[in-house]
Amino acid sequence: MSELENEIRRRRTFAIISHPDAGKTTLTEKLLLYGGAIQLAGSVKGKATARHAVSDWMELEKQRGISITSSVMQFEYEGYCINILDTPGHQDFSEDTYRTLMAADSAVMVIDAAKGIEPQTRKLFRICAMRHIPIFTFINKLDRDARSPFELTEQLETEFGIGTYPMNWPIGSGRDFKGVYDRENRQILVFTENHRGQNRIEPVACRLEDTEALDALIGERLRRPLVEDIELLDGAGSEFSLEEVRAGRLSPVFFGSALNNFGVEPFLESFLRMTMPPLPRTSGGRPVDPVAEGFSAFVFKIQANMNKAHRDRIAFLRICSGVFHREREYYHVQEKKMIKLAQPQQLMADDRSIINEAYAGDIIGVFDPGIFSIGDTICEKGMDVCFEGMPTFAPEHFAAVERVDTMKRKQFEKGVEQIAQEGAIQIFHEPGVVMEEIIVGVVGVLQLEVLEYRLRTEYGVEIRRRDLPYEEIRWLKDPRLDPSTLNLTSDTKVVEDFRGNKLLLFTAEWCVRWALEKNEGLELLEFNRNEAPEQE
Repeated sequence: MSELENEIRRRRTFAIISHPDAGKTTLTEKLLLYGGAIQLAGSVKGKATARHAVSDWMELEKQRGISITSSVMQFEYEGYCINILDTPGHQDFSEDTYRTLMAADSAVMVIDAAKGIEPQTRKLFRICAMRHIPIFTFINKLDRDARSPFELTEQLETEFGIGTYPMNWPIGSGRDFKGVYDRENRQILVFTENHRGQNRIEPVACRLEDTEALDALIGERLRRPLVEDIELLDGAGSEFSLEEVRAGRLSPVFFGSALNNFGVEPFLESFLRMTMPPLPRTSGGRPVDPVAEGFSAFVFKIQANMNKAHRDRIAFLRICSGVFHREREYYHVQEKKMIKLAQPQQLMADDRSIINEAYAGDIIGVFDPGIFSIGDTICEKGMDVCFEGMPTFAPEHFAAVERVDTMKRKQFEKGVEQIAQEGAIQIFHEPGVVMEEIIVGVVGVLQLEVLEYRLRTEYGVEIRRRDLPYEEIRWLKDPRLDPSTLNLTSDTKVVEDFRGNKLLLFTAEWCVRWALEKNEGLELLEFNRNEAPEQE
């Protein structure tokens, strides 16, 4: 095996997804602890320590205790080079999560043992299923009162239509939580609440037939249901198949407590054994082999002002093939020109370190002087590569925004345009109107709060916001059509996006139907024709 192939094969790139408050960020930090990437885990709720979650770098995230934007962290563990993509759990930021999943090879889904599957979990799972991403499930918070593990696994199978295979099985929950039974190795990990991951938990080998030893470990009251549960799982549960796991049809399930660092390291080790090295990416219907010699990558995220000391924009690249070298020039497919990727860096949330090289599977950040867009392809000159475009969600909420201080026009325009280029918002204006007041479209209303906060703290601009009644947006399929000639309801608004495309804003679905019925031959698109998502 060549050095290039060896470097790529040891990489694992995965996203962590969940409903808000299921413990996703806590699990992420415990994984970083094992890799030595951080020395002290932050507590999102501030109970165990005054530190904030290391993956939540935006000040508003620290105030709210939620993840607002995805972050990237890389660390080494037992010969593997691991790239973790920590995603927002809140549904208002699902578009950012979707793009992040496009850069991942597998996903870890965190579920609260007391709440089970929640609405945002369903939406995220559907995105994973659409891309056939292997899903590993970590059922968290077993140190609190929890639902029956059978109920939880059955819910996963029923709602998601996939098989589950519990890799371990909980022994009690809440105050009665005694640990987990490792089905593969036939041994018990005993839970102690004050462990907190300070030392590795040594498993206790214990046959289920050894009643006396089991009673000494967990007591007769918990031993009886454990033995019955394991016999039922072994007899009637799904068979384990690594092929089915990697095809996204079988989800390995792990039980534990991320806050108490219980079950996290065994999960990490099993996950690394089962998940795959970087997968081929599609270009023009053809797979691009990760171990191919030529470097190729695509932009899946753009973020401005991540660090107060660096007022710049970072483009996040998922490397798809070959190896990246720091001082070389590469071809920007969309711009049709050679560029040098300046300040290439490895990321640990908002911390950065300049790198000289990176391999397929890695996520790197490069300085963006304003030339990159989400979905752009960068590659070696002469490579016939252009990765599939990144879908854009249609906005569902709209607001009119204007600056309070009329002297801050430049800062206002710069801030709004940069945040729009990140994909967090979409901006529109009335045709022929100077950009004094703009219309902002977002997937979730919390994004409007983030816009207001970021304009104030990063660009020094206070804004006035007026929520608008529009619920539907459509692009005109024929860009030459003059919207003023159309028969529309009085509350339908004609706007332009920043590319000059004409759009219609409707207050309700029936207004869309009216427009189609009253204007023969009119064709409307739910997505910009240049940004329409790939059809499955």
